[in-house]
Amino acid sequence: MLTLANQLYWTRQLLRSHLQAIGLTAGDAVMVHAALRSAGLMINGPDTLIEAILDVVGPDGTLLSYVGWNPLYEDAADSHGRVPEELKADIPPFDPERSRASRDHGAFAEFVRTTPGALRSGNSGASFAAIGGKAAWFTANHPLQYGYGAESPFARLVETKGKVLMIGAPFDTMSILHHAEHLAQIPGKRVRRIEVPLLINDKTEWRMVEEFDTTDPVVEGLDENYFATIVEEFLAKGHGTAGKIGSAFSILVPATDIVAFAVQWLEQRFPQM
Repeated sequence: MLTLANQLYWTRQLLRSHLQAIGLTAGDAVMVHAALRSAGLMINGPDTLIEAILDVVGPDGTLLSYVGWNPLYEDAADSHGRVPEELKADIPPFDPERSRASRDHGAFAEFVRTTPGALRSGNSGASFAAIGGKAAWFTANHPLQYGYGAESPFARLVETKGKVLMIGAPFDTMSILHHAEHLAQIPGKRVRRIEVPLLINDKTEWRMVEEFDTTDPVVEGLDENYFATIVEEFLAKGHGTAGKIGSAFSILVPATDIVAFAVQWLEQRFPQM
């Protein structure tokens, strides 16, 4: 670490060495969740962490962040997901280029989204930001309906045998497990429908979007933080790697393996009738 004005800072070079030690390599596609306070102070702030990740994965690799959206109108929708007509004119549409990342996803997501060269997918609630070699492919044609399923950035990360990196982030925030919820063949999955304003050809168009519910456990009978249980059991079986990134305890897991493990975990507990 570097000491400046009696404060300890992590440098790009040191963060790069930490990332390599945990198993990140050139050419990797990696989805990152980061709790920046846990990681500690960095020279040039979170941009240093982004730069260190891009250094390691190189020009053929891709940094991804699940950024979502922060619409702040959904509580006004009725039980069918319809938004009152009198409110619609005052609700800004989702614009992939300008709409902020969801605050629930932390500051790192917004730093990735606003990094020069970053691209963003077009599904508002499930949107991704991506930087690097396959950013255009990861963010293209993100389905509006069931945006955590087929052809989503989540599915493409699994397809390309990408990785998920949790830098000090709580295990229950590992969002790729929403893709496992989509894939799992289990009864009684909650479905959520909500009207969404989208900026299309410089005009606002309201579309009804349907997906499996990601705001609560996808079926009754699951603990609110069951994602953390899945991750802990996955690690306990010897999968993934762990280490420090900056000051933060971190894990790196293969996307394909953690999704397959989560699907099996769900299907064993909620078998089809």
